[in-house]
Amino acid sequence: MPDYDQLLDDEIRAFLARTEDFYPPDAVDLTVAEQREVYDRMCAAFDAGRPKGVRVEDKVVGGVPCRIYEPPQTSDTTVFFCHGGGFVVGGLDSHDSICAEFCARTTMRVIAVNYRLSPEHPFPDDFNDALAVFDAAPQGDIVLCGDSAGGNLVAAIAHARRSDTCIKGQLLIYPGLGGDWSWQSYQEHAEAPGLTTKDMQFYMQIRSAGRERAGDPTYAPLHDNDFAGLPPTVIITAACDPLASDGDVYARQINAVGGQALWRNEDGLVHGYLRARHMSERARASFDRMIASLDALRDGRLPDF
Repeated sequence: MPDYDQLLDDEIRAFLARTEDFYPPDAVDLTVAEQREVYDRMCAAFDAGRPKGVRVEDKVVGGVPCRIYEPPQTSDTTVFFCHGGGFVVGGLDSHDSICAEFCARTTMRVIAVNYRLSPEHPFPDDFNDALAVFDAAPQGDIVLCGDSAGGNLVAAIAHARRSDTCIKGQLLIYPGLGGDWSWQSYQEHAEAPGLTTKDMQFYMQIRSAGRERAGDPTYAPLHDNDFAGLPPTVIITAACDPLASDGDVYARQINAVGGQALWRNEDGLVHGYLRARHMSERARASFDRMIASLDALRDGRLPDF
């Protein structure tokens, strides 16, 4: 068992303590309705507000509710964003200030997708919603972006629409891509603060409705047998997270077939640290690297870090 007292600094420990004030470590033992309630309260507590100048509109795109963030100046590039939450919790409000900051700092339009959640709408409803929005999105270049479960969804879109030249790149933030539980991070960080393998098992069981989904890249992009033709890809993971190995293996799969992929594993950070970007220097620096990644991917290249 890793010594998280040594691996995590005071700021991240404070972030975890504040998180647990709203969302307890055993939240998966609550009903789904209770989980959503405490998750929404937690996200509201961490919400940093929208930067000035960002215009926001809630709009249905491709039959799916979305929130569109427009920068002060017109943008020809859209950041297509899917939120995390294990496919069970979260929505447009949970990641509102994150999307607004992406918009303000990159000066790109952001479309946030309010895909349907499990268990009411198990896979493939979540993927179908995300794909419907992608296919109906405004014309122009697109950079795919998502955290955790959302990283899974946008990577699945990259695989399904790999021939679409409008996709300039993808930024995956501590994504769950369907990795093997024998991999290093799954074993080493099975009881990590922020996300455990018990949590993951709960979310996977609900999303799959108990059905075997192995081999379906729209469910788990790492289950694809073809990683050619994917756009430039940046994967940023937390070192103290069972999902970290997914980023490592996914980047190596893309690079092995001549693609462009960069994996950055952030020391001393835990799953969900996007919410810590205003209270942790490590999280803030990582958020800066996410902004640099979106800027670089807009040009179809990898960032320099």
